[in-house]
Amino acid sequence: MNDVVQWIVEPLQFGFMQRALLISVVAGLVCAVLSCWVTLIGWSLLGDAVSHAVLPGVVLAYVFSVPFSAGAFLFGSLAVGLIAAVRSTTRLKGDAAIGVVFTGLFALGLVLVSRIPSQVDLNHILFGNVLGVSDNDIVQVLVIAGLVLTVALLKRRDLTLYAFDPTHAHAIGLNPRRIAALLLTMLALTVVVALQAVGVILVTAMLITPGATAFLLTRRFSRMLAVAAALSVFSGVLGTYLSFHIDTSTGGMIVLCQACLFAVVYLAAPGQGLVAEALRRRRRRAARAAAV
Repeated sequence: MNDVVQWIVEPLQFGFMQRALLISVVAGLVCAVLSCWVTLIGWSLLGDAVSHAVLPGVVLAYVFSVPFSAGAFLFGSLAVGLIAAVRSTTRLKGDAAIGVVFTGLFALGLVLVSRIPSQVDLNHILFGNVLGVSDNDIVQVLVIAGLVLTVALLKRRDLTLYAFDPTHAHAIGLNPRRIAALLLTMLALTVVVALQAVGVILVTAMLITPGATAFLLTRRFSRMLAVAAALSVFSGVLGTYLSFHIDTSTGGMIVLCQACLFAVVYLAAPGQGLVAEALRRRRRRAARAAAV
């Protein structure tokens, strides 16, 4: 018992771990909330695109000594606008437009990093640096996360109706384009928050895995939001602790914890898990055999 208490208390003696846990919890919470709508609408690839497209914005923000969140949000919004423009002015499918835009912007970011290697740490941008966040970074994350969560709470009904049935949302007077624009803006801001914890590469997982895991556990959206948030926060705390004790990448460990939870739910979920489905098939075969 004393070993467990020591395992929990020891990291809290360090200021960088206290800040890392705070960022991990906040980023996990806001990503989990957005991931539920991203999963329902089928915007997983769009979330991937936005998370990669912010790289040149982050690099340029470092170069011009402005908050990196401003550059990331600018290029995240630019990516969304370019994708919409390509889709509306060509015969390309949505996935092709997304692929062209985000790979182009991500490549631009890599080129910028290669030209200014002494001023930008590529590893911190790509994989996050949650153990090195400053007080200013924390303030930025808390303000942006608070803004996104407040809008999500106030517009929860409109966003949920749009996710399930945009035609019905339009029929009752809602503007689907405005709701989509609002959700995309929230998505770009959420990417900015999560960059502090896991970086450009792994932020996609933070935006998809919690919602996908919760989707397998419940059919009610309110419960899905709560389950996704709980699983994401738990993964953030556990991943940060594990990275401290076994000296591994914090962002990678957080995402690995989320993936392990998804694997457990995928196998053992009461309604949709593989084990439950195998048991149902076995009972049906037994019932048919008994009837014969």
